Amino acid sequence: MPGLLIIAHAPLASSLKAVAEHAFPDCARQLAALDVLPNLPIEEIEAQARVMLERVRNPEALILTDVFGATPCNVAQRLADGVQVKVVAGVNVPMLWRSLCYGSDTLDAAVARAVAGATQGVMPVATSRPQNQTLKARGSDQGDHQDQ
Repeated sequence: MPGLLIIAHAPLASSLKAVAEHAFPDCARQLAALDVLPNLPIEEIEAQARVMLERVRNPEALILTDVFGATPCNVAQRLADGVQVKVVAGVNVPMLWRSLCYGSDTLDAAVARAVAGATQGVMPVATSRPQNQTLKARGSDQGDHQDQ
């Protein structure tokens, strides 16, 4: 499996890494995260990212970034060679989880799974019925509202 590096505006990268470690603690070992702080020179961000990328590569790596055209994505594009290191912008939790769960994937397959996870993870959600129901009186716990 390719290594994974998240480069995103602070604190998104480290937050996504925490979500990955929570859901898939064994898979998250090959994941690194770089939070891009405001007013940090792009050369410094790139230097930090290169060190992290070398740690996760084996020999391929997928870089996930938040917004195309923003500093994190621009740094990621400087690191990508299009062969062993590729970039996908628009990172979200479904993208990350899909990227982590398939250990035997090639880099191209990991890119496809990341994009599919991101797009399939975004959908309108209708209000569920239980949220619209009124509380029903029950025995001694009539004042409890934990059912909402």
